Amino acid sequence: MLPLQQTIQFSDYIDFYALIIPQDNLLRRINDLVDFSFIQKELMDKYCQDNGRMAESPVVMFKYLLLKTIYDISDVDVVERSRYDMSFKYFLGMTPENTDIINPSSLCKFRKLRLKDKDLLNLLIGKTVEIAIEKGIIKSRTIIVDATHTGSRSDPDSPIEILRLRSKQLRKSLYESDESVRTKLPAKNTDDELGHELDYTKELLDVVGSNPTLTEIPKIKERLNMLKEVLSDIEDHYVTSRDEDARIGHKSEDDSFIGYKTHIAMSDERIITAATVTSGEKGDGPQLQELVEQSRRNGMEVDTVVGDTAYSGKDNITLSNNKEDGFELVARLNPTISNGARRDEDKFDYNKDAGMFVCPAGYMAIRKARQGKKGQGQNQSLVFFFDTEKCKTCSRRKGCYKDGSKSKTYSVQIKSEQYQQHADFEKTERFKEKAKVRYKIEAKNAELKNVFGYGRADSYGIDCMRMQGAIAIFAANIKRILRLG
Repeated sequence: MLPLQQTIQFSDYIDFYALIIPQDNLLRRINDLVDFSFIQKELMDKYCQDNGRMAESPVVMFKYLLLKTIYDISDVDVVERSRYDMSFKYFLGMTPENTDIINPSSLCKFRKLRLKDKDLLNLLIGKTVEIAIEKGIIKSRTIIVDATHTGSRSDPDSPIEILRLRSKQLRKSLYESDESVRTKLPAKNTDDELGHELDYTKELLDVVGSNPTLTEIPKIKERLNMLKEVLSDIEDHYVTSRDEDARIGHKSEDDSFIGYKTHIAMSDERIITAATVTSGEKGDGPQLQELVEQSRRNGMEVDTVVGDTAYSGKDNITLSNNKEDGFELVARLNPTISNGARRDEDKFDYNKDAGMFVCPAGYMAIRKARQGKKGQGQNQSLVFFFDTEKCKTCSRRKGCYKDGSKSKTYSVQIKSEQYQQHADFEKTERFKEKAKVRYKIEAKNAELKNVFGYGRADSYGIDCMRMQGAIAIFAANIKRILRLG
C-alpha cells in the first residue's frame, strides 16, 4: 500500500545538514534542481492504495537507484552508505539521526515489480530535456546521433574479464591503503579457464575478508562487495543462464560482442534528447526516424542532424527531404548503403565499422567483391558473400538460403548519380563546419561507459537494459545541466 502523501519527518538535528553539506555538493544541487514527485505520480498504478502493508516511497527507491548509478556501487553498498553518509541521507530525505535503512533486496524488487512495463527511458530523458529547456540551456536546433554498445551480462567470454576487472579494482584499493598487503595476496590466475579464475577470486575474498582492519575501509569495502556480487551472479548463471535478448554485434570486421546497442540523439550542448535500445546486431541507420521524433516530442526543435555514414541510407535521405518535417542531414554518403535498390533491405543491416552487411541471424559477410565495369551503361554492384556452413544450420535459413547451394550472397547496386545533390552538399563549407561537432557524442558514449558503468549490462533482458540506460542517461543529463546551469 502506498500513502497518498509523503510523511514529513521532523528532527531536532535537521539544521546539521546546512552545516555539514556544502552548497556545491552534487546531491544537494540535484535535489534543488529536480522535483522527483513525478516518479510517484508515474508509479501510482503499480501500488495498491487501500490494502497491504505500507510500501517504501517510490521516490526514495528511485533515488537509491540513482545513487547506485552515480557512484557505481552495489545494492548492498548504496544502502549501507545511506546509514552514515550525510549527503546520502540528505538526498534520500532521511533525518540525520535515522539509521532505519531499507533491505538491499528491496531495490531488486522495486526494479522488477514497480518499474516493469514502464517506459522509463523516454520518461526520464523527457524530464531532463524539459528542465534543460526551462533553464535556457538547450539553444541549438542540432542533434548528433550515434550508437554505443553494451556487453551482455551472460556473454560467454565475459565472466573472466568481469572477475579480473573487479579483482583488479579491489587490489588497487588495497595497495592504496597498505602497500605491504601485496605479499599476502594469492598469486593471480594467468590462464583463461573460468574455473581457475573463480578459485582465485574466492581465495582473494577469503584473504581480504579475514582482515577486518582492511574491510572496514569504505573504498575497500565497496570493491569487496562488488566482487562478491559479480562472483555470486557468475556462479549462478555462467553455465545454465543465457540472455535470450542479447545478440551478436560488430565493432569492426574482426571485433564482435554479444549484447545490446543504445542509439542516442544528443543536442549540441551535450544533453541527450532521445534514446532507443536494441539488440546488438541492429543497424544504426534505421533508428534515426525514432530518434528525431522522440527529440521533438521532448521539446527539442530539430533542424539539423549530424551522424556518420551509417545514417546516409536511402530512407534517411528521403526522410530528411520531407517538406513538412524534414531536416538537414549532415552524414557522409557511402556508396555501399546509399543505393537505389537492395534486396530484403529491411532484413540485412549494414555495419559501417566493418564495411560489411549482417544477415538477420547476426552473421557478418566474410568478404565482398565489386561486379561490373565503369562506363558500360550499367550500374556496378557490390556482392557480399556469407559463410554457407553457418547458413546450413541457421534457424532462419528458410527463404534465405537454398539447401545445397554452394554460396550465399547479397548484392547491392551502386548508383553514383542518384544522390548527387547530397554529394554536392558534402563539398560545401557548411557541411564541413556542421560535421565538426560529431566528436561530442563519442565523448558522451565514453562517459556513459566509464563513469556510469554502461559498458556491461547489470541484468538480463532488453527491458532491464532499457531501465539501466534510462537511469544512466538521466544521471548524465542532470550532471551536464548542473555544469551548464
